[in-house]
Amino acid sequence: MHKDIEEILELIWTFKEKKKTAKREDIIKASKVENTGLFLEEMLKDKYIEESGGVITLTPSGDKTGESVVRRLRLAEWLLSNVLELEREEWENTACEFEHILTPEVTDSICTFLGHPPTCPHGEPIPKGDCCRAFSKEVKPLVLNTTELAPGERGRVVFIAPRHHDRLNRLSSLGLVPGAVVKLHQKQPTYVLDIGETSIAIDHEIAKEIFVKKVEF
Repeated sequence: MHKDIEEILELIWTFKEKKKTAKREDIIKASKVENTGLFLEEMLKDKYIEESGGVITLTPSGDKTGESVVRRLRLAEWLLSNVLELEREEWENTACEFEHILTPEVTDSICTFLGHPPTCPHGEPIPKGDCCRAFSKEVKPLVLNTTELAPGERGRVVFIAPRHHDRLNRLSSLGLVPGAVVKLHQKQPTYVLDIGETSIAIDHEIAKEIFVKKVEF
């Protein structure tokens, strides 16, 4: 599929994700693709989209493709920013190219390798793939939750996936934010994490919600 069509399907899918009405003129205005209007006509013929009253919706085929492109983009952003640690402008630009060359198999391998991250660096949810739904462990994840660290090991926080939103604010106030380096001090009777000169105690449930990449010192 032409990458410009993928770009437009990605855009329409994000309109749907944000529950915004995808009017033709709004899509053309928001699109970075030249001649978006011509591509929309081609996509109508190929039954990726439907149009009624100037409002464009995705067909099942278009929806599946759009979701796949968004998934590839957000995983690529995560890989380039958190693993390769590129500067923001560089990883954003590179991810836009990367998303068009990833096969489904490679995408699932990357997702598994990263530990099935729930969100991209911008905080947008990453659509789940078959590997997420099956909780595949065929590739040892690069990212672990803090319960999988051994006492004395350190990790850099890459994301926090709390069950309750207010918990995220509380952890942030303690210095547990993406980029912070923590050291697991102990596991029993409660988890104790060292952050710089500060030690904090958390229970097992919260420890499972904090994901880190091991670092060596």
